[in-house]
Amino acid sequence: MPPDLLALTADLIAIPSLSLKETAIADFVEARLAERAPSLECIRVGDNVIARTNSGHERRLLVGGHLDTVPADQNENPRIEGDSLFGLGAADMKGGLAVMLTLAEAAHALSARLRLDLTVVFYVAEEITEEHNGLRVLFAEHPDLVAADLAILMEPTGAWVEAGCQGSLTVEATFTGVRAHSARPWMGDNAIHSASKALANIAAHNSDSVTVDGLEYRESIQVVHFEGGVANNVVPDSARMRINRRFAPAYDTETALAQVSALLEGATSLVVINESPAAPPNLMNPLIAEFIGTNDLAVRPKLGWTDVARFTSHGIPALNFGPGNPEIAHTRGEFVERVELDACYAVLARFIGVI
Repeated sequence: MPPDLLALTADLIAIPSLSLKETAIADFVEARLAERAPSLECIRVGDNVIARTNSGHERRLLVGGHLDTVPADQNENPRIEGDSLFGLGAADMKGGLAVMLTLAEAAHALSARLRLDLTVVFYVAEEITEEHNGLRVLFAEHPDLVAADLAILMEPTGAWVEAGCQGSLTVEATFTGVRAHSARPWMGDNAIHSASKALANIAAHNSDSVTVDGLEYRESIQVVHFEGGVANNVVPDSARMRINRRFAPAYDTETALAQVSALLEGATSLVVINESPAAPPNLMNPLIAEFIGTNDLAVRPKLGWTDVARFTSHGIPALNFGPGNPEIAHTRGEFVERVELDACYAVLARFIGVI
């Protein structure tokens, strides 16, 4: 009997796992692996759970997925309608976790048929700031646990391969003026007015679509925060804006910063708040080409940053492939379809050799 991935996903949705509160779902994953895949080596680092086969194959596939979700939006209770499952994290990414658990169980039951070794990594805090990311901790403190020849991140892609990922850069620009009474503004210099040229530059900027390895990455630059002002009768002497730049894997973070800086006319200082490098599609890598080619998978660029870039920066080729529509992730109506769960599981199971 084929696994009921929709029901397992519903069970996972029913376990709250807001970022930094993943202990309950980590306990569930660890206990299920101990019961249903006891031959796998299982290691827990905090609330990160890693399970792996050790069959001595020359190649190792790592399949990774994050345990956490964004805050609920009246969607914390799973609801199945036909072959669709609605609920918090259904697409991002409790469905992917269900596929991973079932794949690990199959690897245990059919270990003699494996054509490469398998590592599954259930990690914490992907949805919040970098400092908490479970993969960051594992790479820093236990790199052997995340070593692989290919990494597949179960980010929602609608069962497409989403290759590489955009880089992300957030910059805070400060504009400095001189305070004065608002009745005598000529005695001061309005910092908010000074920022208007930069705001106009960014608003008028037409972001590029950059082709890398035949895939078109659509870029963006947006003002995401603005603050300034002292009182209703004071000309402000300072204003700050934050700008987020999403850039194609044709560029490094230094180039992306230069592109942003060129638009910030009148800024007196720039501070990089965070930066995450892009990851190239790497479609010519033999294992990536094999995964795509043997399964005849459709490929498109990944818009947004994912932990694919983290693996790439450590010399491990990686791609995004998982159930769920990325466009409805984090929304109240988030859902996943049975057909996508089954399709993703079948592709991965064939690749490791258990079906």
